[in-house]
Order: sequence, then C-alpha cells, then structure tokens
Amino acid sequence: MKIRWVVLPIALLVLGLIALTAADDAKAGKPASPVYGVTVPDGYRRWQFIASAREAAPFDELRVVLGNAIAVRAYRKGTLPFPDGSVLVKLAWKEVQSPDFASATIPGAATSVQVMVKDSKKYAASGGWGFGRFIGGVPTDEAQHRTCFACHRARVADRDFVFTRIAP
Repeated sequence: MKIRWVVLPIALLVLGLIALTAADDAKAGKPASPVYGVTVPDGYRRWQFIASAREAAPFDELRVVLGNAIAVRAYRKGTLPFPDGSVLVKLAWKEVQSPDFASATIPGAATSVQVMVKDSKKYAASGGWGFGRFIGGVPTDEAQHRTCFACHRARVADRDFVFTRIAP
C-alpha cells in the first residue's frame, strides 16, 4: 500500500514532464517569423472577431482580425497599452466577385495570415510587439519583417501600434 502512494506521485510527475516536453517539441517545429520568432497560434480560428476590413488596390483583399481573450478584454475595456499576452491574428483573402449576387464580393484565395504578439520585455525594441507574416503557413522573408514596426510606428503609435479598432 505504501509503495503505491510513493509510485503514484512519481508516475504523475513523469507523465507531466513528458506532456510538457511534447508540447515544447511541437511548438519548436512550427515555422517562426524571422527577426521576432512569432508563430501562428494554435486554435486561432476559434478566437473572437475584432473587426473586418476591405483593403483596396493594389491589395484588393478582404481581411478579418481575431483576438485571443487577453486582447479582446483589452479592446472592450479600452486598455492601452495592450497587456502582455495579447495576440492578434489577421487573415486576408483576395476579394472576388460573388457568382451569386452581383453587388457582393466574397473571399477568394487566402493571401496571408499576420500575427502580432505582445511581450513588452521580449519585444521592447518594437514597441512591445512581435510580428509574423505567413503565406501558405510559411513566414515571409526577413526584409518584409523588418518593415513591420516602422509602418506601425509611423501610423498608429498613439494606439499602441495597433491599426485595428474593434467593430461596434
């Protein structure tokens, strides 16, 4: 009986360590953006809707921004700067004419998934945000990632470097 009480906690500890190691290994295998090391978060398509947008020429895209619970809470409370742990994901598709309704456009082919991760210590040099832009699940090149923060700083520094406003 005593042996069982000694073995059980040890077995649970070993199983926990195995689970943690497996999770770290899975994350390590995900493609990460150059410069920032940002990856596409698991389960992001189940996150809450923040806003949508139509991007005119030359992009001609329909875009949707989703946020994790931390980001959504900050948006709803009007909290700036966003708290560490906030993550925003922008999905973009080519805008195409609807075959069913002449005045409507619909998402066509996916063009990119863009990710912003708030970690004020890790990304101190870029306003506390790490950036990732992925096409077909593959991060774009370093040169593109080096332009992220400069663009955000030039246009939306007063909103913690975030373009997207929550939809009413």
